Amino acid sequence: MATFTSSLPDQLLDKLSTIAKDLKLPKNRLIEKALELYLDQLERAQYAKSYKAAGEDVEVMAVAEEGMKAYLMAVADTENQ
Repeated sequence: MATFTSSLPDQLLDKLSTIAKDLKLPKNRLIEKALELYLDQLERAQYAKSYKAAGEDVEVMAVAEEGMKAYLMAVADTENQ
Protein backbone atom coordinates (compact mmCIF):
# COMPACT_ATOMS: atom_id res chain seq x y z
CA MET A 1 0.00 0.00 0.00
CA ALA A 2 1.33 3.42 -0.94
CA THR A 3 1.44 6.43 1.34
CA PHE A 4 -0.25 9.65 0.27
CA THR A 5 0.14 12.98 2.03
CA SER A 6 -2.25 15.85 1.51
CA SER A 7 -3.34 19.10 3.08
CA LEU A 8 -6.98 19.71 3.96
CA PRO A 9 -8.78 22.85 5.03
CA ASP A 10 -9.12 22.98 8.82
CA GLN A 11 -12.92 22.90 8.62
CA LEU A 12 -12.88 19.73 6.52
CA LEU A 13 -10.30 18.06 8.74
CA ASP A 14 -12.38 18.90 11.84
CA LYS A 15 -15.45 17.39 10.20
CA LEU A 16 -13.45 14.30 9.19
CA SER A 17 -12.13 13.88 12.73
CA THR A 18 -15.61 14.18 14.24
CA ILE A 19 -17.21 11.69 11.87
CA ALA A 20 -14.31 9.23 12.15
CA LYS A 21 -14.62 9.36 15.93
CA ASP A 22 -18.41 8.88 15.78
CA LEU A 23 -18.02 5.90 13.45
CA LYS A 24 -15.04 4.55 15.40
CA LEU A 25 -12.97 4.41 12.21
CA PRO A 26 -9.48 5.66 11.54
CA LYS A 27 -9.50 8.83 9.44
CA ASN A 28 -7.51 7.18 6.67
CA ARG A 29 -10.10 4.37 6.39
CA LEU A 30 -12.94 6.89 6.23
CA ILE A 31 -11.10 8.86 3.53
CA GLU A 32 -10.46 5.63 1.61
CA LYS A 33 -14.14 4.63 1.66
CA ALA A 34 -15.30 8.14 0.77
CA LEU A 35 -12.87 8.31 -2.13
CA GLU A 36 -13.99 4.90 -3.41
CA LEU A 37 -17.62 6.02 -3.35
CA TYR A 38 -16.81 9.32 -5.04
CA LEU A 39 -14.75 7.69 -7.79
CA ASP A 40 -17.56 5.15 -8.39
CA GLN A 41 -20.00 8.05 -8.77
CA LEU A 42 -17.71 9.73 -11.28
CA GLU A 43 -17.46 6.49 -13.26
CA ARG A 44 -21.24 6.07 -13.27
CA ALA A 45 -21.67 9.66 -14.39
CA GLN A 46 -19.27 9.01 -17.26
CA TYR A 47 -21.26 5.93 -18.29
CA ALA A 48 -24.49 7.94 -18.18
CA LYS A 49 -22.89 10.66 -20.29
CA SER A 50 -21.71 8.11 -22.88
CA TYR A 51 -25.15 6.46 -23.04
CA LYS A 52 -26.78 9.84 -23.51
CA ALA A 53 -24.35 10.66 -26.32
CA ALA A 54 -25.04 7.27 -27.92
CA GLY A 55 -28.78 7.93 -27.70
CA GLU A 56 -28.29 11.15 -29.63
CA ASP A 57 -26.14 9.49 -32.33
CA VAL A 58 -28.27 8.64 -35.37
CA GLU A 59 -25.99 5.82 -36.53
CA VAL A 60 -25.82 4.18 -33.11
CA MET A 61 -29.60 4.35 -32.77
CA ALA A 62 -30.07 2.80 -36.23
CA VAL A 63 -27.85 -0.14 -35.26
CA ALA A 64 -29.73 -0.53 -31.97
CA GLU A 65 -33.08 -0.48 -33.75
CA GLU A 66 -31.89 -3.13 -36.23
CA GLY A 67 -30.73 -5.29 -33.35
CA MET A 68 -34.02 -4.85 -31.53
CA LYS A 69 -35.97 -5.77 -34.67
CA ALA A 70 -33.94 -8.99 -35.06
CA TYR A 71 -34.42 -9.79 -31.37
CA LEU A 72 -38.19 -9.31 -31.52
CA MET A 73 -38.39 -11.50 -34.63
CA ALA A 74 -36.44 -14.25 -32.82
CA VAL A 75 -38.77 -14.00 -29.82
CA ALA A 76 -41.81 -14.21 -32.08
CA ASP A 77 -40.34 -17.28 -33.82
CA THR A 78 -39.83 -19.09 -30.52
CA GLU A 79 -43.36 -18.24 -29.38
CA ASN A 80 -44.82 -19.62 -32.62
CA GLN A 81 -43.09 -23.01 -32.22
